[in-house]
Amino acid sequence: MSFQNPVFIPGPTNIPESLRKACDMPTIDHRSPLFGQILHPAREGVRKVLKSDSAEVFIFPSTGTGGWETALTNTLSPGDKVLAARNGMFSHRWIDMCQRHGLDVQIVEAQWGAGLPADRYEEILTADKGHEIKAVLATHNETATGVKSDIAAVRRALDAAGHPALLFVDGVSSIASMDFRFDAWGVDVAVTGSQKGFMLTAGLAITGFSEKAMAATGSATLPRTFFDIRDMETGYANNAYPYTPAVGLLNGLNEACRMLLDEGLENVFARHHRIAEGVRAAVRAWGLELCAISPEVYSDTVSAIRTPDGFNATDIVTHAANTYGVAFGVGLGEVAGKVFRIGHLGSLTDVMTLSGIATAEMCMADLGLDITLGSGVAAAQEYYRAHSALPQKDAA
Repeated sequence: MSFQNPVFIPGPTNIPESLRKACDMPTIDHRSPLFGQILHPAREGVRKVLKSDSAEVFIFPSTGTGGWETALTNTLSPGDKVLAARNGMFSHRWIDMCQRHGLDVQIVEAQWGAGLPADRYEEILTADKGHEIKAVLATHNETATGVKSDIAAVRRALDAAGHPALLFVDGVSSIASMDFRFDAWGVDVAVTGSQKGFMLTAGLAITGFSEKAMAATGSATLPRTFFDIRDMETGYANNAYPYTPAVGLLNGLNEACRMLLDEGLENVFARHHRIAEGVRAAVRAWGLELCAISPEVYSDTVSAIRTPDGFNATDIVTHAANTYGVAFGVGLGEVAGKVFRIGHLGSLTDVMTLSGIATAEMCMADLGLDITLGSGVAAAQEYYRAHSALPQKDAA
């Protein structure tokens, strides 16, 4: 691989130089007021990115998986019933975590390539007259298939059923890249990580808790120590952690939030959509299809691209790495060997994306697929030319 080439995996993402510098800092006393000047602005920045006025933000030295565990263990008890749909590898892994924690998971099987079945959620929640279901799990962006789901529709399903279950949302590959509305969607726990939309290395599990979720911690009895938000809350009140924090990464998170908010969240979302549309134009020009079954579920952070039957899509990823020093994502779970993934989130531009599209074309041509070199690049170029992010000057 080459350190000079951008990566096109759906996380970790490319790191802007300013964020690398923000993380590269001298050691400080993490129990001093100085640390509070890093910690509290970072938490407030995350709250703004979540589009929330009231979410309690807790940041752990971990990854998104640790964020999932934080959501479960702080709000639920052994044997509690949760509702979840399985429509990809990451929703599957969250279900697996629930089962390992002794939770009773009612699983709705969905097509890999489809979004969450909010209508089915509503049926199940309406039928749950005793309100045995304590939480509903929703993966906002299924990274394995390049599918986004309608979280507002899941909230409407809960409301239509008059059900009090908590709403947990995996926003690991969506938050800070695609529109996410913690307050407006009635999210109770949101989970993300530092290595995707926040453009940092892996190392931080970032969570937001609603007032209702905070109240649930009082009765939850699942074991927790490292991920106990009440311990964290006590530490925060004293400008500290209950253990040693990742100070450099937190300083980077503070800077990342500033960058995102300075760009403007709507501009960030528009940039991701524009870049994704260019990739999708390339896929159409290649004569290939996305794993996502319809435009309304197309992800703006990752595209999972199906290859012809009988062709091992993983060969494209391997060839790109070995021959051109470029990283793409492999297919996972049910779509392993059937798709390769182009991540287009975080610190990325139209021009950088064109290099990834060109590399994918070379790999497919090298491996014998019927791909015309330049076809996808040209299609993406046409889209980017017509949807430039920069103000156009008069040609005269």
